[in-house]
Amino acid sequence: MRRRAPEFRRPGQRRLSYWICSLLGISIAAGFVLFFFQHRHQDRFRPPVRKKIPTDGNNSHGTIYLMQELLNSSSFSRQLADQLTLAKAYIIIAKEHNNLQLAWELRSQIRNGQRLLSQAAVRGKPITLEEAHHIVSELAQLIYKAQDFHYDIATTIAKLKSHTLALEEHANAATVQSAKFGELAAKAMPKNLHCFNIKLTEEWYKNPSLRKLSEEGRNSPRLVDNSLYHLYIFSDNVLATSVVVNSTASNADHPQQLVFHVVTDKVNYWAMTTWFLRNDFRGCTVKVLSIEELSWLNASSSPLIKRLVHSETWAYNIAGSSKDQSWETKLKDPNFASLLNHLRFYIPQIQPQLEKVVFLDDDVVVQKDLTPLFSVELHGNVIGAVETCLEAFHRFYKYLNFSNPVISSRFDPQACGWAFGMNIFDLVAWKKENITDKYHYWQEQNADQMLWKTGTLAPGLLAFYGVMEPLDRRWHVLGLGYDSDIDDRLIKSAAVVHFNGKMKPWLKLAISRYRHLWERYINFSDPFVKDCWMH
Repeated sequence: MRRRAPEFRRPGQRRLSYWICSLLGISIAAGFVLFFFQHRHQDRFRPPVRKKIPTDGNNSHGTIYLMQELLNSSSFSRQLADQLTLAKAYIIIAKEHNNLQLAWELRSQIRNGQRLLSQAAVRGKPITLEEAHHIVSELAQLIYKAQDFHYDIATTIAKLKSHTLALEEHANAATVQSAKFGELAAKAMPKNLHCFNIKLTEEWYKNPSLRKLSEEGRNSPRLVDNSLYHLYIFSDNVLATSVVVNSTASNADHPQQLVFHVVTDKVNYWAMTTWFLRNDFRGCTVKVLSIEELSWLNASSSPLIKRLVHSETWAYNIAGSSKDQSWETKLKDPNFASLLNHLRFYIPQIQPQLEKVVFLDDDVVVQKDLTPLFSVELHGNVIGAVETCLEAFHRFYKYLNFSNPVISSRFDPQACGWAFGMNIFDLVAWKKENITDKYHYWQEQNADQMLWKTGTLAPGLLAFYGVMEPLDRRWHVLGLGYDSDIDDRLIKSAAVVHFNGKMKPWLKLAISRYRHLWERYINFSDPFVKDCWMH
């Protein structure tokens, strides 16, 4: 039979074929669109490929697998890892309670669990129920056992809090004890320094010529000659004072024009005098005085001395002393040597004829000629000092009690602090401003120690307030007794470096990085030094 021509087909059949073709085309197009967007979505969120050093493919695959397993909350790997973490915490708690048997059992199961996790990572296959059952069960039993011993979370938190408080108390006590020990170490005289003083004192008594020389130099006109450069040192440390004098003279252009006024206590007077009579120090003049020679320094002239003499605490602290002990007797006691620190407030009275002097602490080393310091313009001020307010903690409010209206009504808490240790004093301006009287006033105000605790810097800030001239920072670099990170360039440029702090250069706890700056001015070939340092 011949096929019917297209134009004679039934309309219903033609419409059906058209719909079928259209649906097929739409399905194919939708499939292509979905395929395109699906791959594009995967590429967009696929983690970036990082270049790695070629490793064992199996290990890499196992590591990725294990991470996926640990992220799966229903996997045995995740359950086992959580149990191991809890078991490790209970080991620590069990040890604290001295339950070593439980700690050992927990540790044993932890090793088994870690071994199983490692094996799963290597093979790249999940941990099966048969493999995990024994270890998970054992760990669960041990954890429940630990909880039966009251190692539950609430108890653990309470115990940790109590441990934390106890540790804080121990830390605070250790800090206080460390500060006290550090203070004792800083104040204690090392054996070699004690040996040095003893040998020099013996030399004083064995050698009458030294006493004769001392008497001859007592009234030298150089001591009051204002055309010379006068420097003051108050110390009971012979070797430290020697380093200050030697370093100053060694770096001076004209050391013969230097005059040192050294004031010490009675105990160290003979050793100090012997040392400076035996050594020349490039022709400079050194005059040693004892506190006992300062007859004008007594309880009636100084509120500080009055407080020290009549204080019940002071009488109690001096072994074998009595409350009615005389000022002169107490003055000989080495425990009274701290008074040397306060003599800087009486400089004009030691040599009233002098007009300008430089004050040096006994823990400094001079590296450059100090005579230009006498020509620095102070603009009518009394003291020249290097300011220390580059950091906030060196401002007035850190040294003084500004909750007291006596302080807060007169001083700016943000005023810049400055350093004692290397200072230039205009004694004419000092007398005009009555600095010593101001110092006495503030000592009386602080009789109950409510304005400041101890030391000489706080009363110095008060007494010299408004009459301090800032010096170039290179004149005086501080911190060598506590800061081990001072810039070498700053130290090299400094005229004076200061070992302020507890780590003094003559102590074993000194910062070794800076010790050579001090030791270079010690003559280790001297027989007295050699006998005490080389044996």
